[in-house]
Amino acid sequence: MSERSSVQYAKVDGSYFEKRGLRRYAGVWSLWALGVGAVISGHFAGWNLGLANGWGSMLLATIIISVMYLGLTFSLAEMSPALPHTGGAYSFARTAMGPWGGFLTGLAENVEYVLTPAVIVFFIGSYMGSIFGTPPAWQPLWWIGFYVVFIGLNIVGVELSFKITLAVTLLALACLVAFWVSALPKIDFARWAMNVGAGGAVLPEGRGPFLPLGFGGVLAALPFAVWLFLAIEQLPLAAEESVDPRRDMPRGIIAGIFTLIVSAFMILWLNPSVAGIGSHALSTSAEPLLDGFKAIYGDGIAKILALVAVLGLVASFHTIIFAKGRQIYSLSRAGYFPSALSVTHGSRKTPHIAMIVGSVVALVVMFVLWFSLGVDKGSAVIGGTLLNMAVFGAMFSYVMQALSFIKLRSKLPNMERPYRSPLGVPGAVLTLLIALVTIYFQLSDPVYRIGVLWVALWFAIGVSYFAVMGRHRLILSPEEEFAISLAEKGRAAAHP
Repeated sequence: MSERSSVQYAKVDGSYFEKRGLRRYAGVWSLWALGVGAVISGHFAGWNLGLANGWGSMLLATIIISVMYLGLTFSLAEMSPALPHTGGAYSFARTAMGPWGGFLTGLAENVEYVLTPAVIVFFIGSYMGSIFGTPPAWQPLWWIGFYVVFIGLNIVGVELSFKITLAVTLLALACLVAFWVSALPKIDFARWAMNVGAGGAVLPEGRGPFLPLGFGGVLAALPFAVWLFLAIEQLPLAAEESVDPRRDMPRGIIAGIFTLIVSAFMILWLNPSVAGIGSHALSTSAEPLLDGFKAIYGDGIAKILALVAVLGLVASFHTIIFAKGRQIYSLSRAGYFPSALSVTHGSRKTPHIAMIVGSVVALVVMFVLWFSLGVDKGSAVIGGTLLNMAVFGAMFSYVMQALSFIKLRSKLPNMERPYRSPLGVPGAVLTLLIALVTIYFQLSDPVYRIGVLWVALWFAIGVSYFAVMGRHRLILSPEEEFAISLAEKGRAAAHP
């Protein structure tokens, strides 16, 4: 069956792609910073909510999720230089599983990249409110302000965007290293990290069980362990802005995941162990790193420390806005989303419309929740339910990307691969299985299920649009032409 059998392609002239140009700039360190910077906010806030299940549960969950991300990143290190297009995950799935597979993968990633910055800016607003003493009702003003500033910086140009990404990523890592060094003389692991007892109760003297909620606690902690690595997979979206994606993309993403693994286990060990805090208190904190700094240095310099802690959130916020723009741009350029979204800035060559529209959608969601539910409940839903929606979108896309890797290995064994994953198909299978387990837990837990149901609604809307309109208006973008060409070569080889 032809790749074109279920879709139709519209004819466009050269001006269509002239209005949608990008500019190459990124080298291996820029790509490393893009991957690490996208994730690093998860080491400042969000991951700690999993400590409600006990420190041991969070440790095992983090090990399991680390294995999943190793399998994923090595798979991406192979696929991204072989298919060096801005589409990233959509491009891989499109080549392996056709237009519908590409669209569903892109739709899942879209949920992740639209909602993840919303969760991050919520945490930024929480920090800024503490620093400047603004009332909770002012939170939306912080959100708007940060979106305006960082969309603007991303629109100015890819050169500035990557320079800021590298700078804030290095500063965020420096902040984490400073915390590790400061915390080491102040920790009492058994007393504080192990202070969650059976049923989640606090143990004043610590020394609680390793798994206070049993293995179910490990499963419950999985979505929060994801927050320590979520968005490293965005790196292939910079392929068309990389100077040499065939060489630099594998180096950047592999260096990035190992940087994050070291940081993840250091923060998991040290933050709950600082005397005076503990796992139980951190499990409900919106500012866990700041809590750690306060316990070490006292409240006297808390505002300065909070500003330092904001760096990690800013690094991820800035880089995921970059990714969101490229993800929407690539699907729009190929006609899966309305093509107007992929027009780039005339002189800056950045996908400004995609970034603005995606950010407006995120802000609308936040405003609806905030003003309809009130400050307290709205905060809980934005910081919890939206986080779970982003994680679910990511998990679904990981399943599709792992399947893409496996299918490309079997379907196109002779495709040129500048880099081959040392984990091969077994690594992709592990990624697939762990992602499915995480999805299963989200579906089985009533708290997480709410977020999954909202993602399902977004999928229903997207699939309906694509079935009725989108699939009849596709455009031969680089991803589409590449996928069709490989499919035709594969058929020719199978039927000489």
